[in-house]
Amino acid sequence: MAKLIYTSLGSLDGYFEDVEGRFDWAEPDEEVHAFVNDLDRQVGTYLYGRRMYETMVFWETVSTEADVPAVYRDFGEVWRAAEKIVYSRTIQTPASGRTRIERDFEPDAIRQLKLSSTADITVGGGDIAGQAIRAGLVDECHFFVFPVAVGGGKRILPNNTHMQFELLDECRFENGVVHLHYRKSTPDSDRP
Repeated sequence: MAKLIYTSLGSLDGYFEDVEGRFDWAEPDEEVHAFVNDLDRQVGTYLYGRRMYETMVFWETVSTEADVPAVYRDFGEVWRAAEKIVYSRTIQTPASGRTRIERDFEPDAIRQLKLSSTADITVGGGDIAGQAIRAGLVDECHFFVFPVAVGGGKRILPNNTHMQFELLDECRFENGVVHLHYRKSTPDSDRP
């Protein structure tokens, strides 16, 4: 069974977007980008909301020319190889290959996808990730915390949701970014 993994870049004060809807303060450098590339090699399907998809579709046409950084070319290949499911009521036609549009996020459909997938699934975008978290579908989280406080915006984790996490790993990068890898805690009686 595949895991559903929520990956997010964020600020020290817990936001993935600031009050102006910007996240340019969280642009990964080459070291962080290479780390993300390696994580995403295990992904078979990306789940996106409209705004996140419109941001990520850049990778469909990223140049493969030598003047483009190797980490960009690498991520472009990883991204294009995966399936994409976009939840949108406004997008009619996908702007990338291996992509389908769904009008509504259906938790039961995601449960079935997890059962039938041989590779992990990631969810990106605050609204869709929040729906997946509230439905109890997220198995693991990868948070990349940038050394900046933005004072408000869209939160990494939805309000009014209680979850317990178990820290699996952490990694500190030269630029001050910290990667935190968590698994949703399971009561001891439910563990194998």
